[in-house]
Amino acid sequence: MDDLDRKIITATQSGLPLVKEPYQAIARQLNIDPELLKQRMQHMLDEGEIRRIGAVPNHYKLGYQANAMSVWNVPDAMIAELGQQLGALSFVSHCYERPRFLPEWPYNLFAMLHGKSRDEVAEKVQEIISILGEHCAGYELLYSQQILKKTGLRLKN
Repeated sequence: MDDLDRKIITATQSGLPLVKEPYQAIARQLNIDPELLKQRMQHMLDEGEIRRIGAVPNHYKLGYQANAMSVWNVPDAMIAELGQQLGALSFVSHCYERPRFLPEWPYNLFAMLHGKSRDEVAEKVQEIISILGEHCAGYELLYSQQILKKTGLRLKN
């Protein structure tokens, strides 16, 4: 990683600016061309130097007070197909496979659900149950109790 990459990471590690053209704003700050900035960031992604570029919304500030990790027991052979279906739902922010820990933990498909109330989340759970159909062998809801700080590596200037 060279000096420019370090400057790019330092300039973006707390988030992109909330402006119409964030890459142009960062490029101006670093005194480089916006296309060079995008190329360098893509290169760092491709090389695994940074993992992702994405939004990390605060669901509470957006009015979603009932946020629950739903955990589902589905057949392992169906997990990719069912996970794609759940991940495509508008109220699911992320969905992924996790190992079971039998007999205590039979769940292998996780989906984060967001609603303005627990009643709304319960309605969404019913929608998921109808999607999973006979493949649903059980589920649980784990409601968020607090917001955890979501940050990765931080470089000093």
